[in-house]
Amino acid sequence: MSKTLKGKPVMEGVVEGEALVTGKRINLLHDLDTKTGKIVRKDHEYYGKSVAGKILVFPSGVGSVGLSSVLYTLVKNGVGPKAIINQELETTLVFGALISKVPMVSDLEEDPVKVIKTGDWVRVDGGKGKVTIL
Repeated sequence: MSKTLKGKPVMEGVVEGEALVTGKRINLLHDLDTKTGKIVRKDHEYYGKSVAGKILVFPSGVGSVGLSSVLYTLVKNGVGPKAIINQELETTLVFGALISKVPMVSDLEEDPVKVIKTGDWVRVDGGKGKVTIL
């Protein structure tokens, strides 16, 4: 049985993939290796795991304007996430999603970190602001 959550459309595009969910904010600039897509922050629960091809679900981004270029570089290198689901918008991450063409949804009616589990298969429709857990 699937469940659909509605939120704010941020960047259009429809993709499906496996969710990688964390309750921690992510600073792409310091937490990810742009060559491998792996999480390099040693105290992170997913240290050593890659975000490549995943639907990345986390509360919000954190960082400076460089964050947007990191997302672009991850995607350009083929190791970026398929989509991003945040509960709160962080403007530099939004800019990164726009220039990288990564579908993004935020401000869902239910907290996605509490509803979506790592390993769930998820469809993101960034243009309609819909997230479906399949």
